[in-house]
Amino acid sequence: METASHPHPQTATRPTPPRDLHEAIRRRAEEIYIRNGRIPGRDLENWSQAEKEILSESASPQTRKAIVVRVNGAEYVGEYDPESSNGYVPGEFGPGVSVPVRFDGDRMFVKRPNGKELETIIVKKTG
Repeated sequence: METASHPHPQTATRPTPPRDLHEAIRRRAEEIYIRNGRIPGRDLENWSQAEKEILSESASPQTRKAIVVRVNGAEYVGEYDPESSNGYVPGEFGPGVSVPVRFDGDRMFVKRPNGKELETIIVKKTG
């Protein structure tokens, strides 16, 4: 396990659908068509599913949070879902505080003061 310093909570929102709703639905229907094996004759079903997905996503935008830590000169941005963060509240770590961090593939686990881990997905690494 490594030690990181300088955690910073950040808020990030997932991308919203393009302003042209028709185009967003068309692209999603094409993705569904390809994902389902390019079966002909299902245009209406694909369009209907795409429309439901796009409208649902735009009606309830999901907000993800991010935390930034520095480890050995590299800066990692890890996103997490607040609803499954095991009660983590931004600000638990003060700026410049050393915290234990471990990595597993594209995941970063930050040990919290209460001993629980905050699991994040690494979305950016610099340095």
